[in-house]
Amino acid sequence: MDDLFFITSKIVWAFLSPMNIIIALVCLAAVLLWCNKVALAKTVLTLLLIVNLPLMVYPVSDTLIYPLEQRFQKPDMMPTDIDGIIVLGGAEELKVSVSWQRAEVSGAADRYIAAAELADLYPDSPVIYTGGSGLLRFQTNDATGADIAQTLLLNVGIEQSRLIIESQSRNTYENFQLIHALLPKKAGRYFLVTSAFHMPRSVGLAQQNNINVIPYPVDYRSNRPALRQWSMDYLAHMSVLETAWREWIGLTVYFITGKTSSWLPNAN
Repeated sequence: MDDLFFITSKIVWAFLSPMNIIIALVCLAAVLLWCNKVALAKTVLTLLLIVNLPLMVYPVSDTLIYPLEQRFQKPDMMPTDIDGIIVLGGAEELKVSVSWQRAEVSGAADRYIAAAELADLYPDSPVIYTGGSGLLRFQTNDATGADIAQTLLLNVGIEQSRLIIESQSRNTYENFQLIHALLPKKAGRYFLVTSAFHMPRSVGLAQQNNINVIPYPVDYRSNRPALRQWSMDYLAHMSVLETAWREWIGLTVYFITGKTSSWLPNAN
């Protein structure tokens, strides 16, 4: 596995996170005021106001994530048979689960609901989960996302005999690298379940690894343009911005480093 890529991506994101940038600029403005650099502090504070005020009162971040979420749609007509259901990790709250000794999930829990729906629709198809720990400072063999996932998949009614679990991957690139050897049929067709904003990068990696997938996006974060409304919900808007910005960066980095063959992958 590519340790350097994994570690570098985590460190770089700490400096590119919109929330971290905003906090850093607030700190910079405070330092400038303490140093009597009033004019420069005003410039920084004005920039923060220009960025944060619209973000506080309107879901402008939806415009950034919406193109990702509408890139792929569920099939209009479901296939009569498939060779498996691939579920990407990322919905698990690993540290919280370890802390409280119970399986806890994030807002991406729709992945498990979709897995259950598809497993019920295709009772003879295996459910293939891939995911370990994506946390830089919490890499342990004692608990992984796969442990939580297995518990949850069993809880939603999927039989143990149908599960294929990959537990070592730390990011989307490693998901597809490590799952390839576990597929029942290398040339088969597989549903791919992940968050809608994450689907373009995931499809690009599937194509690069010659895995034939049918996108099944879930966990939408944006509203369609006609339903966007003024609201004082800064935290929710910032959460969408963080997710969208990170995904666009991920798409760009994966393309530049040759992990995908297209910057914004499309269906074959």
